[in-house]
This record gives sequence, structure tokens and C-alpha cells, in this order.
Amino acid sequence: MGIEVGARDEESKSRFRYNSPLVQVSLIGLVCFCCPGMFNALSGMGGGGQVDPTAANNANTALYTTFAVFGILGGGIYNILGPHLTLAAGCSTYVLYAGSFLYYNHHQHQAFAIAAGALLGIGAGLLWAGEGAIMTSYPPPNRKGTYISLFWSIFNMGGVIGGLIPFILNYHRNDAASVNDATYIGFMCFMSAGTLLSFGILPPNRVVRDDGTRCTNVKYSSVSTEAAEVLKLFLNWKMLLVVPAAWASNFFYSYQFNNVNGLVFNLRTRGLNNVFYWGAQMLGSIGIGYVLDFSFQSRRMRGFVGIGVVALLGTAIWGGGLANQLNYSHDHPPKKLDFKESAFAGPFVLYFSYGLLDAMFQSMVYWVIGALADDSHTLSRYSGFYKGVQSAGAAVAWQVDTHKVPLLSQLIVNWSLTTVSYPLLALLVMLAVKDDNKTEDETVKESTVPSSNKDITTARST
Repeated sequence: MGIEVGARDEESKSRFRYNSPLVQVSLIGLVCFCCPGMFNALSGMGGGGQVDPTAANNANTALYTTFAVFGILGGGIYNILGPHLTLAAGCSTYVLYAGSFLYYNHHQHQAFAIAAGALLGIGAGLLWAGEGAIMTSYPPPNRKGTYISLFWSIFNMGGVIGGLIPFILNYHRNDAASVNDATYIGFMCFMSAGTLLSFGILPPNRVVRDDGTRCTNVKYSSVSTEAAEVLKLFLNWKMLLVVPAAWASNFFYSYQFNNVNGLVFNLRTRGLNNVFYWGAQMLGSIGIGYVLDFSFQSRRMRGFVGIGVVALLGTAIWGGGLANQLNYSHDHPPKKLDFKESAFAGPFVLYFSYGLLDAMFQSMVYWVIGALADDSHTLSRYSGFYKGVQSAGAAVAWQVDTHKVPLLSQLIVNWSLTTVSYPLLALLVMLAVKDDNKTEDETVKESTVPSSNKDITTARST
């Protein structure tokens, strides 16, 4: 008996166990590498790799409209179905979306792309709600920033590889306006692999941290319970303080992808830029993850410092964006730059910096959300609410671009939205984040769970 218990203790201490938070967060990172990572590379091309961005803009509007609904509902659906069905269903819709642009390359009909976009919004809502629950609830409370940066690095490597696909396959097509079929087929292959990988994610009650504790001992929920809990989110003061940051966090994509990368650079250079845009996200997530986990002993102080760092950097980068935007407009478009030209450097550094800021901003918001609770059920709902509001903002943003709103106005709105969110997040950290690694939500729940239950959960074999 003693030997058996010792063996179990030794097993629970290995970070590279299949049921460890490290392996499971890395696995969800690989799933997102293949699916949303490749989607990001496709979107980052500007116009979905097409000469006319109208079809991509309308598809993205449909996508983010359904995403706004299913992002909010996704947390409840995840709590009912568990990770396998939720993630696999979500991943499969990415393959269809890439296929719709392969179809558009030959037939120039928007209907398929728009319908695929609407379906992808449903699937993405499921995938990201599950991802948010896994990324924020599986890690130990004092290392959530590190695990978020790990996930973000693996996920954005998908954008890096995805950026190389159109760059390599279209390298000798200097004057091409749309990417070739092989580009879309390459994306579809990666997305199909991600769908298969999603079946390797373990449910939270089977994931064991290094100290032997499990992520949650709560069984899957019911439809009525989740419906009631989702409705409560709209009156939750913590979530209301997150709304401006959530709305802002994808609002700038249409401006950056279509009106910086899409307008300023030629086709092959746009692919190269995406390699560095998503590579910058890896650097940004690692940097802010370190600040949020290791800069100070006090968790609340780490939150304040992290928000301050992102606010200062964001102000500088959007200021650089303003200087660049004053050089062109819809009525006076710029000459398309190639990466071999000397004038390429300045706009390239700006686009790289936009990627850096995006990862730091979103990692910061995820860290704050993860600090509000520690159980998978609550955090899946919080993450779903965040993604739902984020997607509603993105749906509006893509139509703003479709209607040719002046570029300078788009930049000012993006800058303002991110700026407003910083003091609200700081207020949330001050009121809801505790320094002893326990949140108000967690403390209340622990007081209602008998200690014997926790002992049983911890002792149960994997």
C-alpha cells in the first residue's frame, strides 16, 4: 500500500504527465495553433487573401455576429458537453471556412463564404469558451500568467507558420492580387489536424496539478443551470468592468489587417508581415506573463504593474500608428511596398508593434479574468462572456471597414477604446483580486464544500 501511494505521489509531481496542466494547456495551444492560428494568418492577409476585401468583410461580420451569441453561450455549452464534443465541433467549422475561400477563388460568389463565416462564429464560440476555461482553471493560481503566455506562444506560432504558407507559395507572384489554391488547401490541412487533436483534451476532473489537487470536482452542469448562470453575467459588476476591454480587443483587427497590412504592402509582403506580427505576439505574451507572475510578491500589485506597462506601451504604439496614418487615406491610397524596398522598414516596425500590443493586451485581460475565480465552471462562463462581447465589437468593426469609414477615424476609435479599458481593469484588480491567491468567488465556494470531499478528490487515482 505504501509503495502504491508513493508511486502515485511521484507521478503527480511530474510536470510532463499527460494529465498535468502543463501538457493539457500545451495541447489546447496546439489545437488553437492549427485552427484559429491558421484563421488569423488567413485574415491577416487582408481581405482573406483576395483583391477585394468585401467578401471577407461580410463573412467576418456574419462570423462575429454569431460568435457574439455563442461566445456568451459557449461557456454553458462547455459545462454541459465537456471538452471533447465542444472543442471538436468548434474546430471543424474552421475547415469549412477556409474551404469557402477556395470556392470563392473560382466562382466569386459571396454566399458560401458568408454562410461558412456564420457557422464558424458558432464553432469559434464553442472553441474559445472551452479554451478560456482550460487556460484559466487548469494552471495553479500563482502561475496563471506563465501558462497564459505558454498557450499564447504556441497558438500564435500558428499565425507564424500560417504567414509563411502564402509568402512561400506566392513568392514569385509579385503582381498577384489573390492567393493561389494551394494556400487555402494548406490552411485546411492544418485545421483538420487541429480537429483531431481536440479529442486529446482531458476534462477538468481528470487533470491533476503538481501538488496533487484536481482542477475541479464539479460534475457537468444542466441546461437550466447554465441558462440561469449566463443571464446573471449581464448583471455581474465584475464582467461589466471587463466589457470595454473585451469590445476593444478584436475591434482593431479590421483596421490593422485591411488598412495597414492590406493597403500598404503587396501580396507576398503581407504574408511575410504576418510571420512577424504573430511572432511578436509570442514575445508580447511571454513578456507580460513574466510581469504578471513574477514581478512582485503581491498578486494585486502585479496586476497593477501589468496594466500600467500595457497602457504605456499601447499609448506609444498607437501614437506611432497616428503618425503613419496621416500619410494616406481611402482617397489617397499609398503605393504598395515590397519587403525589398527601403521604405518598408517603418511601416513594418509599426505592424510588428501592433502584434506585440495585441498579445500583451489580451494576455493581461485573461490574467485578470483568471484571477477572479479558480474553478472551471465559473471561468468558462467568464471567458465565454469575454469572447462574446469581443466578437460583438469585431462584428461592428468589420462593417465599419466595409462602409469605408475614414481611416483616421478608425484609428482614433481603436486608440480610445483601449485607453478607456485600462482604468476599469485596474479598478477590477483593486476590488476583486486578492493577494493570498484566493478570490472572493473561491473563498465562498470552499466554505460550502466539506473538507472530506476535497480529500477524496485529491486522493483518487488518475
